[in-house]
Amino acid sequence: MILGKDTNPRKQIYYISALVLNEIKDVKGREFDFFDIFNSLKQKESDLTVKLYSLSLDWLYLLGSIKKDKNRLIKCF
Repeated sequence: MILGKDTNPRKQIYYISALVLNEIKDVKGREFDFFDIFNSLKQKESDLTVKLYSLSLDWLYLLGSIKKDKNRLIKCF
């Protein structure tokens, strides 16, 4: 993937994925809720959208860092 030089780094999937990983590493247990993490990140990054957050979770899923189980997400590390 080629990153454009005119895009804001805070709106990149890589950056949001790193924030998600930082957030879920502190979650007790392995399972976490989609909107709990989103709301927590939204307080830190006010311009975060559900679309960008969802794409970041897709990226983490493709990397094998998370997986889905019914209504919860599971961290794989």
